Amino acid sequence: MLRKIVYGAICIVLGVIGLIVSATVIQPLLVDQPQYIYYVVAIWVILLMLSLGVILVPFIVRSLEILVERIVSNTAKLAATEILSMVIGLIIGLVIASLIGTGLARVDVVGPYLSILLIIILGYIGLLVGYRMREDFANLVHSRENRQKQLVEAVTKVEGEKTEKLDKAEKNEKPEKSEKGGFFSRKEKKSWQAPPKVLDTSVIIDGRIADVYRSGFLEGDLVVPQFVLDELRHIADSNDALRRNRGRGGLDCLNSLQEEFGSSIVITDADYPDVAEVDSKLLKLAQDLRGAVVTNDYNLNKVAKLQGMRVLNINELSNAVKPVAIPGEEMIATIVKEGKEAGQGVAYLEDGTMIVVENGYKFIGRRLQLIVTSILQTAAGRMVFARPKFGKDGNPIEIE
Repeated sequence: MLRKIVYGAICIVLGVIGLIVSATVIQPLLVDQPQYIYYVVAIWVILLMLSLGVILVPFIVRSLEILVERIVSNTAKLAATEILSMVIGLIIGLVIASLIGTGLARVDVVGPYLSILLIIILGYIGLLVGYRMREDFANLVHSRENRQKQLVEAVTKVEGEKTEKLDKAEKNEKPEKSEKGGFFSRKEKKSWQAPPKVLDTSVIIDGRIADVYRSGFLEGDLVVPQFVLDELRHIADSNDALRRNRGRGGLDCLNSLQEEFGSSIVITDADYPDVAEVDSKLLKLAQDLRGAVVTNDYNLNKVAKLQGMRVLNINELSNAVKPVAIPGEEMIATIVKEGKEAGQGVAYLEDGTMIVVENGYKFIGRRLQLIVTSILQTAAGRMVFARPKFGKDGNPIEIE
């Protein structure tokens, strides 16, 4: 209904424009003609404008809807301080343009057009300047004292929850006997506590962190910064279906961890307004908490190691626990597709390890017994090269 009202309003405006054109342009040209001729021409002009409206309005409105949707989508990805700094920059640019444009508007003929052009240019410049000064503006809003206060609260919360859990266990647990014959208490064990693990967005979206933490191979509290949650929320609200599903899967992973492990999953509000990138904030937080970064991001992994920080990469863990294949070993796999080189086939083990099968293209879709020829370790994982095992009849051994 609203769309029809907009269509009708635009058509009426175009009709009024046609009437104004008839009165100001056509009437002086037909001053020597009979009055009815002017009315006929005016009606035709109005009908022509209305027809153009009926034809063009749906296209114009649709284009405006797409433009507005893109603007809203891109604006939603910006932080509140970024939007506010851009608005302030735009307002300052428009104020300066209006002050200068007041004088330019008095120039004959071109004055009004120059003032409009000046408003557009200075408004755009103000918008860009405001965006580039977003970090300085954020520092004014969030002072350094507030940042330090939030950080202290986050560290206190992590350490307090650890102490509280150990104190509760200490009341109900007897001293344990050591290998040397002595006894030690829970208070002595506190020095053995594992450092907190700071999760980044990629490892949360991946989801395997939940199974690793449940298995007990990862110790200590899991710390999730609020700025990582904000990034997850933006991904979960994305217009792209794949990104949206990955973001929602990451949020579901966090919810399940929090329900299962409770206080071991720490959500911290600690932020670094003077740092723009999420990865840099993550490294800074892990450094201040004296913890480790858990990630699947290759670049973040390298940067953290260059800074001398401890990094736990789930992909490296996955590669490390994959079974080791030896040249000459036999295995069974189904060839599922063609390889990059001519004649090659590709198969996969249950753990996801890729097997490149020599001359395996013609056996696609068949489950064969393979002989390992070589192993290649890459940054992405382990790759196995193999060839089909042939029987005495000269045909590959196929497993039903």
